[in-house]
Amino acid sequence: MTCALAFGLALLFGLAMQRGGTCTVAAVDEWRSTRRLTRLAALVEASLWVCGGLLLARQWGHPMPLPQGYPLSGWTLAGAALLGLGAVLNQACAFGTVARLGSGEWAYAATPLGFYLGCASAGAVFAPPVPTPLPGAPPLAWVPGWVAWLFLAAAVWRVATGLLRRRSAFGAPWSPHAATAVIGISFMGLVLTAGAWAYTDVLAELARRMAQGLPQRLALGAALLAGALAGGRIAGKWQRHRLRFGQLARCTAGGLLMGWGSLLMPGGNDGLVLLAMPMLWPYAWAAFGTMVLAIGIALQALARR
Repeated sequence: MTCALAFGLALLFGLAMQRGGTCTVAAVDEWRSTRRLTRLAALVEASLWVCGGLLLARQWGHPMPLPQGYPLSGWTLAGAALLGLGAVLNQACAFGTVARLGSGEWAYAATPLGFYLGCASAGAVFAPPVPTPLPGAPPLAWVPGWVAWLFLAAAVWRVATGLLRRRSAFGAPWSPHAATAVIGISFMGLVLTAGAWAYTDVLAELARRMAQGLPQRLALGAALLAGALAGGRIAGKWQRHRLRFGQLARCTAGGLLMGWGSLLMPGGNDGLVLLAMPMLWPYAWAAFGTMVLAIGIALQALARR
C-alpha cells in the first residue's frame, strides 16, 4: 500500500512539473524580460510547502530522517554558479528537463547522462575536499510547533480560493503557484512514504557507487517521467521532435556542468529546492541565490549577443 501511494505521488509530481512549466531558467528569464517574480516566487514557495509539511509531520509524531546540511564555503558558491551556467546551456534546470521530456523532447534524455558524467568526473577535474556534514539537527527543528498550524491554515486557504481548480487540470497550463503547490505537497508525501528522494541525488550516488535502495528509487524515477509524459499528453503538448546532434551535445554539456556543480555544492537543483532549502540550511539558500544570479548574468550576456 505504501509503495503504491509513493508511485502515485511520483506520478503526480511529474505531472505538476510538466503542467506548470516550473524551471529556474524560465523563472529568471521572466524576471529579466518582464521584471515579474511570479515563477521565481513559486519556486521558493515549493520549498515552503515542503517546510510546512515537515513541521506538520513533526507535530503529528511522524518519525523521519532529515537531510544533513553542509557548511557554506567557496566551493558551495562555485558549484552553484556552475549549476546555473549548466542550466542555461541546457536551456532547462532539473525541473525543466523533466518537463521537456514530458513534451517529447527526447534530446533531454542526454541531460541526465551528462549529469552522471559530471558527478563521476568532478573529483578528478576539481579535486575538491570531501564535504563534511554539519553536526546536529537542521534549523527547521528549532521552529516552534505552532507555525505548523499556520501553514495548515494557509494550505486550506489556498485550496479554498481555487488554487487547484479542476478546470486547470486539463485545459490551460497550471499557474506557477498551482504547480509548485502540487510539487511541494506530492514531494512531501514522497518524503513520508519513501524517504528523502531527488532524481539528481540518485544520479550522483550512482556516479559515486553509493546508491542505496536503487530498485525502488529507479521505479520512482520512472513514475516521475510517466507523470510528465501524461502531463504532456493531457495538455496536448506532446509531439515527436527530431533528434539533432547539436541539441544532444548541448544537453550533454549542460548536464555535465550541472553535475560538476552538484558535487561541489553539494546537491542538485531539485534536491536544493525540495530538500536542503526546506531544512532552512543557510548554505542551501546562499547556493540558490548564487545559482539565480549566475543564470541571470548568463541570460543577459546571451541577450546582448
